[in-house]
Amino acid sequence: MSTEHVTSTDETTHLPKRMRWFDGFAMAMTMPAALIATLGASITGLGGWGAAVLWAISMILAMGVNWIYTELATMFPNSSGGIAHYAAEAWKSRAPWVAPITGVGYWLPWGTNLATYGAVTGALIQAQWFPNEDWVIQLGPISITFPILIGLGVIGVMYLINVIGVRVTMAFVYITAGILLIPLFVFIVFPLFSADWAPLDLTWKLEGIEGLHTAIVWLYIMAWTTFGIEVCATFAPEYRDSVKDTTKAIKASVLFCLGVFFVIPLTLGGYAGEAAIADNPATFFVASFASLVGGAADVMVLCLIASLLLIMTTSVADASRVLFNMGKERVTVPSLGVLNRRGVPFRSLNVMLVMNVVILVVLQNPLAIIVTGNLGYILTHFFAVSGFFLLRKDRPDAVRPIRLPRFFVPLSVVLSVILAIILIVGATGFSTTGYGGFLELGIALGLLALGVVIWLFVQRSTKRDAGLGSGGAPTETPRTETERTDAARTD
Repeated sequence: MSTEHVTSTDETTHLPKRMRWFDGFAMAMTMPAALIATLGASITGLGGWGAAVLWAISMILAMGVNWIYTELATMFPNSSGGIAHYAAEAWKSRAPWVAPITGVGYWLPWGTNLATYGAVTGALIQAQWFPNEDWVIQLGPISITFPILIGLGVIGVMYLINVIGVRVTMAFVYITAGILLIPLFVFIVFPLFSADWAPLDLTWKLEGIEGLHTAIVWLYIMAWTTFGIEVCATFAPEYRDSVKDTTKAIKASVLFCLGVFFVIPLTLGGYAGEAAIADNPATFFVASFASLVGGAADVMVLCLIASLLLIMTTSVADASRVLFNMGKERVTVPSLGVLNRRGVPFRSLNVMLVMNVVILVVLQNPLAIIVTGNLGYILTHFFAVSGFFLLRKDRPDAVRPIRLPRFFVPLSVVLSVILAIILIVGATGFSTTGYGGFLELGIALGLLALGVVIWLFVQRSTKRDAGLGSGGAPTETPRTETERTDAARTD
């Protein structure tokens, strides 16, 4: 029996509609938090003015892309697959393998954030409050250190918060997002009133053809942060009004992040100075915060940890729903496409829990996985944006509660070309920034290929089961949730 037909009171395939647009906006606050983590490296590599302009350009591209997603999200209001599902729907008649590639490509970078930021949280706690806890527990080839133990605890807490239900998750999101506003406000406003603020001392390091190449590679890096506001679309089926709330959440997130991403490199960069940032690009803002508010290093670290918890909460909520939708649509193992009685994708959360524990304990530094995640992530955006053009062409009469003006059709083509250029140049230009290498590229391609293999196995099993109905008689091939919805609309 297919998991899509589960009707017990314990499991279902329909996400509860409990969220409003401002809940999605709070989830998108993950992106300014991620900016803090990569800001120093971008200023060091591009110069203060170069970073500010390039972050703004990346955000403008993200604005155009996410505006397109407002129409796609309302075309598929019951899908929790987000942009990966839009891409799969648009390309399925031409290239059905796009579904597993975009599903895995989108899920992997979001899904591994628990391990990544759990490790960072552990390192921060050790450095700030427990510098002498340098013990090591050796379990065969595995080493358990104090930061790793803290990271495991953080993973467990994030897992339990999401298991309880969406309202508890959102309460935690609001708390951490509110705390994040503290350093954002300090970094944007306080430098303006300081005598040490010198924005004219910031530089521009993007000259000539080499500068253009560097800029494109950095746009590849920045895409993970700026384009991430599409997380608002993943929760479309959980908004009380899927059409209005999805649109409001995306638009509010776009406008807020556009302002933050352009201003902070100028205000904080102009205050800290490029030399100080280059000396310590990962944590320079800790010293800046302390000097701006009077030596409150502990407060700054707590705010930073809160921002990391916000990233992890949003990531596990987003990735678990995407994996749930992949199971529901038979892009991966179908048994993942059910919810428990709380309306939570419990099985998908379990997969993520195991995956992140393994990555953190075995790899301990999952940077290679996160770096490779960008390849699949940008590839998913390419297929989703180009899919807008294909859906307008293939399904002109489809229900579109939000129908964007006609100029968005050629705009989607232009954006698709730009994304393709960023993908090709960025994925092969690691040496420009030290952001990875061809080994990471190979790992990314291997993981995407594995997703296709699983998809082929599931499709083959589905067809075999469908062809052996009662008494061996052939039966109708089970349809996905989307196909049943389209059929209902036609009827």
